[in-house]
Amino acid sequence: MRIIYMGTPDFAVPALDALAKAGHDIVAVYSQPPRPAGRGKNLTPSPVHQRAVAMGIEVRTPESLKDAAVQAAFAALDADVAVVAAYGLILPRAILDAPRHGCMNIHASLLPRWRGAAPIQRAILSGDNVTGVTIMDMAAGLDTGPMRAKYVTKIEGKTAGALTAELAQAGADLMVEVLDDVAQHPPMAQPEEGVTYAAKIAKAEARIDFTRPALQIERQVRAFNPFPGAFFEYGGERFRILTAQVEHEDGAPGALLDDALLIACGHGAIRPTLIQRAGKAAMTPDEMLRGFDMPAGSRVDG
Repeated sequence: MRIIYMGTPDFAVPALDALAKAGHDIVAVYSQPPRPAGRGKNLTPSPVHQRAVAMGIEVRTPESLKDAAVQAAFAALDADVAVVAAYGLILPRAILDAPRHGCMNIHASLLPRWRGAAPIQRAILSGDNVTGVTIMDMAAGLDTGPMRAKYVTKIEGKTAGALTAELAQAGADLMVEVLDDVAQHPPMAQPEEGVTYAAKIAKAEARIDFTRPALQIERQVRAFNPFPGAFFEYGGERFRILTAQVEHEDGAPGALLDDALLIACGHGAIRPTLIQRAGKAAMTPDEMLRGFDMPAGSRVDG
């Protein structure tokens, strides 16, 4: 098939690779424009942009798809289908209708649950047992289009980073399967019941509130690993908890219950197993506490 590929972050790279490996003709890649990144704030192309250049594929980075000239250039590619994965821009009706088979999206949830921007993080935060990927036809609404295929996986103790990598590859493989035989994957309308919305993650959500139950805080840690990182403050310094486990001890929320960084929560306690001081490498609490004193009885600030 002649495919226009539309994606931006690391999540969208495996599908680009898989479609090319399957022998499809990627006629162009659309990605968000280069953004300032790193300490120097230099303009940096997106992961998909960089991968497409390495593959020798034309990359287009319009700020918007609403311009008539941009839409005409898109239609002129004469694509069979546009494949979309975490592109980040709204697709107007003229874009949705241009390819012969329309636009198909790789969405990282089991629709209709978790429509929207942050489905992986919201699934973890809510304590969902399973999540997955849905291949869907794109429509004018927010993730409202009919579905063609699903992949299901258990969340268990996975971080958002690990789950993102798993779902990115699963979505890539599933999209190849759908495009290999579109007729065998007819679109099916989403159920009207069970709709939830995955709002974009706000940085303020990463601050840990130790009055909450330890189980919820452990989910917060996993949901925000690797970004933005669930954190607390101690002695005016910020500490990111990257992994943690729940323990069944109680105390005043925020109090250190031992000399090995067991922190009391509203119910139960949380013990970080991998932690990162500001400007430092990630390390175990034992490693950190060899050169930094956080004694039992002191308190941390959420």
